[in-house]
Amino acid sequence: MAHGDDSKEKVVFVGDSRVRRGNGFITPPDYTAYPGKSEAFIPNFLLKEWMVGVVVLVGILVLTISEPAPLGFPANPAASVIPIPDWYFLFLYQYLKLPYASGDYIVLGTLGVTGVAFGALLLAPFLDTGPERRFYRRPIASSLMFLSLAAIVYLTNTAWTEYKHEMAETGQIPEDVQREEKAAENRAAGLPTTSAVKPKDIAIVDKDDPAMALYKLATCITCHAVDMKGSGNIPALRGVGDKHDQAAILTIIKEGKGQMPPMYETAMGAGLTDQDIDELAGWLAKQKSGQ
Repeated sequence: MAHGDDSKEKVVFVGDSRVRRGNGFITPPDYTAYPGKSEAFIPNFLLKEWMVGVVVLVGILVLTISEPAPLGFPANPAASVIPIPDWYFLFLYQYLKLPYASGDYIVLGTLGVTGVAFGALLLAPFLDTGPERRFYRRPIASSLMFLSLAAIVYLTNTAWTEYKHEMAETGQIPEDVQREEKAAENRAAGLPTTSAVKPKDIAIVDKDDPAMALYKLATCITCHAVDMKGSGNIPALRGVGDKHDQAAILTIIKEGKGQMPPMYETAMGAGLTDQDIDELAGWLAKQKSGQ
């Protein structure tokens, strides 16, 4: 270090003994340096994760195949029901029934409180920038998390409890209880426990009839398909004879019905005659499920 203004004075640099001399870049030790405490990510660690995932997936598939999801009972518009959302929306359902979130405060409940909650969630990474990973050393974030979980549990339980009380007061039995009771009765009687209805496959009547060729020539296959099963909103023609006779089918061909336009002129333009159209309508009238 210099003590004067003399340019020829020797300058001595004194290092700080508290700063250790660096050895350059230090290569971190391989996982083999910690026998029994670490393992290769690929394939050792990743393979175990995949195996666990496969076991869980197979278990879910087995449960799905062994016990199909039951269908609800047929809808009855005249029934008196108490609407309730799915269980994972119960806390929001109950929250919207609170005095400050409904009525005159509906805007505050739907936009104000939820906006603050989602805004806090988006700003959380920027507000909580501490290096700590242990939850007990992050009191603010942990307190908000536990408070949110407690509120969700409380609101969900309250919504379900009030729903059961309303059902008891009106003398109604929840549909899930009715389904379980019906499944238990079917199981005791040796019947299927699911309420799923398998569609009955209706065969084509007189498939070798010459009218089948007229059906194709009249471009009916464009909408109703070659197998007469239809597609999407287009109805199947298998079993159409259960609903309409020959005269009614002929009227539909000439005048159309619903989304179906009149097809008489189209059929005539395709080379069919009035007699061919009558034969086609008669053949379609034979398409009944009981034959």
